[in-house]
Amino acid sequence: MKKLIIPIICVVLIVLTVVFINPLTDSLANVISKEPELVIKNSNDYTKDIDYLYVQRTDDYIPYSYQDLLNIYYSVINNGWDQFTFYCPDEYAKCLADVADISSDELILTHLNNYIHPFNSFTNVKTSINENGEVTLTVEYLYSDEEIAAIDEKADQVLASILTEEMDDYEKLKTIHDYIVNNVKYDIERNEENTSEYNSYTAYGPLFEGYATCNGYTDLMAIFLTKLGFNNFKVATTPDEISYSTTGHIWNAVYFENNWLHIDLTWDDPVSSDGRDFLSHRYFLVSTEEMKEADQGETVIEEHNFNPLYYLEFN
Repeated sequence: MKKLIIPIICVVLIVLTVVFINPLTDSLANVISKEPELVIKNSNDYTKDIDYLYVQRTDDYIPYSYQDLLNIYYSVINNGWDQFTFYCPDEYAKCLADVADISSDELILTHLNNYIHPFNSFTNVKTSINENGEVTLTVEYLYSDEEIAAIDEKADQVLASILTEEMDDYEKLKTIHDYIVNNVKYDIERNEENTSEYNSYTAYGPLFEGYATCNGYTDLMAIFLTKLGFNNFKVATTPDEISYSTTGHIWNAVYFENNWLHIDLTWDDPVSSDGRDFLSHRYFLVSTEEMKEADQGETVIEEHNFNPLYYLEFN
C-alpha cells in the first residue's frame, strides 16, 4: 500500500502543476514587469467609430507619447466609460507630467470633448495619478440615461415627420436647420444671468422646451447629423480665445460633398429687439472663408475665431 502512495502523490502534483502553472507564472510575470492587466469594457451605443486629425481612437492603452495620451482620453470618453485605469510605462519618462498637463488644461479638454457624440460628452473628467505610474480617469457625463432616451425618441419622431425620401442631402440638412431655427428661441436669460428655467444648454432644451443657448443648438444639430450618417464634430472658441467674450461660442462642423463646412444655428436664429422671429442661412454650410466674410459688418463678429490647431480638418 505504501508503495502505491508515493506514485499517487506524484501524479496529483503533476496534475496540479499543469492546471495552475500558467496562471501563477502569468501573475508573477505581471508583478515583475510592472504591467498590470487592463480592464477593458464594452463601448456604449454612442461611441463614434471615427478618427480625426487632432485625435484618434485607440485600443492600445499603454502610452509612449503625448499624442498617445490624448488618444487614450478621447477613447475612454468616446466609449462612454465612467472610469478607466491605465499605466505609464518606464520608457515614457514624461508620462505622468504630461498627464498632469492634459488633466489641468480645460482648453484641451473642452476641444477634445467636441469630437465626441453629445450623449457621451462630459461635464468633468477627474484624473487621479499615483506615483507608481497608475492613472485613473473618472468621467461625469452631461446627459442622464433618461434624458438620452427621451431625446433619442423625440429626435427620431422629428426626422420622420419633416424629411422625405425624395430629398437630397442638401435639402435634408436645410430642412433640419430650418426646423430648429423656427421652433427654438435663444435663451437670453441664461446667457446674461447664467440661470434659466430651461435646459437650454443641452439638446433637451431646444427639442422639448423651445429654448437654447449655442450649446443646445449645437448638440441637437449634432444628434440629427449623426442619425443621418453625416460625419460631424463641434467647433468651439473659448473665453481665452475671444477678447470680449465671457462664455465662448460653439457650432457644428459637417462633412458635406467632400468638404468640411460650418453650420451655426445660433447666428442663423438672431435675437430681434421687437421679439420677432427671423430665419437666416448666412451661416449654413459655409466654408471658413465664407464664415469670416459673413462676420464682417457694422460690428465685426469675433466668436468664430477658432484655433485651427485643434480643428485640423479646416487647415
